[in-house]
Amino acid sequence: MRVTLLGTGSAMPVPDRVQTGLLLERDDRALLVDCGAGVLHRLSTTDVGYEGVSTVLLTHHHLDHVSDLLALLKARWLAGETHLEVIGPAGTKALLDDLLSVHDYLEGRVDLSIREISTGVEFEAAGFEIATHETVHSMDCLAYRFAGGEDGAEFTFGADGEASASIARFADGSDTLLHDCSFPDEVDVDNHPTPTQLGEALAGTDIDRLLLTHLYPHTEGKHEEMIESVERAGFDGDVAVAEDGMRFEV
Repeated sequence: MRVTLLGTGSAMPVPDRVQTGLLLERDDRALLVDCGAGVLHRLSTTDVGYEGVSTVLLTHHHLDHVSDLLALLKARWLAGETHLEVIGPAGTKALLDDLLSVHDYLEGRVDLSIREISTGVEFEAAGFEIATHETVHSMDCLAYRFAGGEDGAEFTFGADGEASASIARFADGSDTLLHDCSFPDEVDVDNHPTPTQLGEALAGTDIDRLLLTHLYPHTEGKHEEMIESVERAGFDGDVAVAEDGMRFEV
C-alpha cells in the first residue's frame, strides 16, 4: 500500500503543515483518514484527488481532524460524485447530522452513508482490512492498523493520544507507525506524548520505522532533538519527523 501524509500539523497552524489527514492507496482503491483544515487542498494535488475519495475514516471528532469534511462533501458534489461514506467512532452520525443542520443546503447533495465502529474490532473499508484500538485522549479516539502491505507488512496510525503500553502492543510488528508527538520534552501536557514518553512506551517493540506527527509550533527547530530523545528512551527502530507530502510504500 502507498501512504501519503497530507497533513502532519495540529490545531495551531504553521506555514508548512496543515491539519491531520493521510491518504492510503492500494490497487485502484483509496481511503482518506481524517480530514482536518487544509487536507482538501492537499488532496487536490494528488493523482487521486477529492474525486477519487469516496470513503473517509475518522479517528475522532476534534476540529483539527474533521474541519474539511463538509468541504470535501461539497467538492465531490460539485464534481458530480454522488456518494460519500464516513466511518468513525461513536458519535460520528451525530457529528454529521449537526454539521449538516448548520449547512442544510448540502443535505441530500450526495448519497451519504455513515458507519460507527468501536474499539477492538476488525472491519473493512475501501478494500482495506483494519483493526482498531482506543487511545488515551480527551475524547473517544481510535488508532488504526492497516493490513495488506508488501509481504504482509502492516501500517499503524496511532491517531491522537498519550504514549501507552497498550498502543505499543497494538502497533508491535508494524512496518511503520505514525504516532502523535505533539510537543518537545519540556512541554508535558495531558493527552499527547513527549518524545521521551513515546520512546519509553515503544521500547522493545518490533516496529521498523516511527514517524512523528501532529506537530505543534513548539516543536519547530527541535526535530533532531526530538528524534534523539525517542532513541535515547529505548526505541531502536528508525525515527523521523513526518512532513506534509511525504509518501512511502508499506
